[in-house]
Amino acid sequence: MHVFVTGATGYIGSAVVRELTDAGHTVTGLCRSEEKAAGLKAAGAGAVYGTLEDLDTLRSAAAAADGVIHLAFTNDFSDFDGALALDLRAVQAMGAALEGTGKPFITTAHANGTAVDQAVLALAERGIRSAIVSLSPSVHGEGDRGFVPMMINIARAKGIAAYIGDGSNRWLAVHRLDAAVLYRLALESAPAGSRLFGAGDEGIPLREIAGVIGRHLNIPAVSITAEEAADHFGFLGEIVSLDLASLYNTAQASPATRDLLGWEPQQPGLLADLEEGHYFA
Repeated sequence: MHVFVTGATGYIGSAVVRELTDAGHTVTGLCRSEEKAAGLKAAGAGAVYGTLEDLDTLRSAAAAADGVIHLAFTNDFSDFDGALALDLRAVQAMGAALEGTGKPFITTAHANGTAVDQAVLALAERGIRSAIVSLSPSVHGEGDRGFVPMMINIARAKGIAAYIGDGSNRWLAVHRLDAAVLYRLALESAPAGSRLFGAGDEGIPLREIAGVIGRHLNIPAVSITAEEAADHFGFLGEIVSLDLASLYNTAQASPATRDLLGWEPQQPGLLADLEEGHYFA
């Protein structure tokens, strides 16, 4: 299958490209520069130059492919509504190019992205095998720049690895290579209108994450109150206070995805990945 991938040179996208080419698919990735294109070519993929703002490029690349995996997102937290609006325009452009073809169109869910998700699911009624992947808040592995590295940096700066209350609130995580397999399986076989959930670890108590961080940094793991969380963690305070396993309803969402696609994570879990030490180098 010839697959057009947006976000193909990113942290998750680069793993998806490798997964697709290793499985025998032909990949063309959206990228901004010759330097990024060189990385795609090294992975056995081709390149289309452009950004999410280049709607004509998105339409033509999607029309020329047998399927699309849409991973690009600006992550502009200073204008997140604008980032979501841009994502919606990109989805609509690529969706218009795929209408009536029966081709797969796989996207990623984002916080507050209800309008985008609704647009993607509506494509299933327009002859497109569309599906949405929701990933765990932590997609871990070498090169991670997400929540866990932020927590490590905060712990290093504050001198304690903090958790909230008794630390029993559960964190969700998936290894980036397992996530890449999930996107490939969704491309190959997810039914139209599917909502998929990627979690390798379905509920790690936050105190266990703090314990590993504290041990590697040689600092204590310490309980703080919910009232202290905002001051200690900054904008992460609200997130690390949540029991994400309940919020994401993993008891139903994760088994359903595994049963539907036969997806079984094979990579180390978050705690084992932390123990490997690369997060602390």
